[in-house]
Amino acid sequence: LASGGYPGSSETGKVISGIEAAETTGATVFHAGTRETARGIETAGGRVLGVTASGADLPAAIERAYTAVREIRFDGMHYRTDIGRRGRERYEQNAGGAPTR
Repeated sequence: LASGGYPGSSETGKVISGIEAAETTGATVFHAGTRETARGIETAGGRVLGVTASGADLPAAIERAYTAVREIRFDGMHYRTDIGRRGRERYEQNAGGAPTR
């Protein structure tokens, strides 16, 4: 998840909510551009958080990760929606088998 202005001059000091809710989905949230203040966890850089998840198969893992992302909020937040797309396409072409190269 990226801060407003990223990849240029990133907005900082934006309070982040929903991290605990995101983690209850089974995903893991990694802090990057964050800091803890009296107001809570805030943005402190361009690349703010990373979210990853596992699942029974690749589509399930992707869905779990994006479900977690939708729990997190901060002003100016944006993120890519295409991560895992090519792997999912290969997975589906192989009828649910392991992706090939």
